[in-house]
Amino acid sequence: MDTLDLAIKFFRDCGLFIYPSLLIMSLGVTIAIERFIFLNRARSQNRRLWGQVLPLLQKGQFKEVLGITSDADAAVGKIIYYGLVRMQSPGRREDYDSAMEEGMMEIVPRLEKRTHYIATFANVITLVGLLGTIIGLIKGFTAVAQVNPAEKAEMLSASISIAMNNTAFALMVAIPFLLIHAFLQAKTGEIVDGLESAKMTFLNLVQRIRSEQAAAAEARKS
Repeated sequence: MDTLDLAIKFFRDCGLFIYPSLLIMSLGVTIAIERFIFLNRARSQNRRLWGQVLPLLQKGQFKEVLGITSDADAAVGKIIYYGLVRMQSPGRREDYDSAMEEGMMEIVPRLEKRTHYIATFANVITLVGLLGTIIGLIKGFTAVAQVNPAEKAEMLSASISIAMNNTAFALMVAIPFLLIHAFLQAKTGEIVDGLESAKMTFLNLVQRIRSEQAAAAEARKS
């Protein structure tokens, strides 16, 4: 019996409970792929835009940066845009920080969106597999009670083997789901840390340039 035949027999032996398990697995895989693509794209967009605006920020060309970030899709662009808009009116560093933190509160939920479902699916599919196993065992023991005593041991062994397939399949899905969830969380955390770093760099640059401008103005007056 080849691998395909073994897989077909495995799924057939699982009974009806394999179908909700397959549905949960499909949903989890779809979400994992979508999140992986989204986070990869977000990270590359952030790096590309940050590399573009950082030299301009270092030169104090805030108007040019405002024009670039106003239409940017990258998360780092939106955060910088919030800070630059707040700079249009007088304020302290804390005011700019609060404005950019508001942008973070809008962006971070988008990065974390749907990722938690993967861990939930891992738990649910384990419970569904366990339920399938219990139902299978109940059916097996019920059937054994009505057969010839000479056949009970063989039939009971087969029933237990079939019932355990549900738990086996559930665990084969749940374990990778938990690993994928941890991986996506780490990837999200890496992006959020990058945004926090960009925010602090922006605030430090603004403070330094403002101090230099104030010192230059005092020098001209004197």
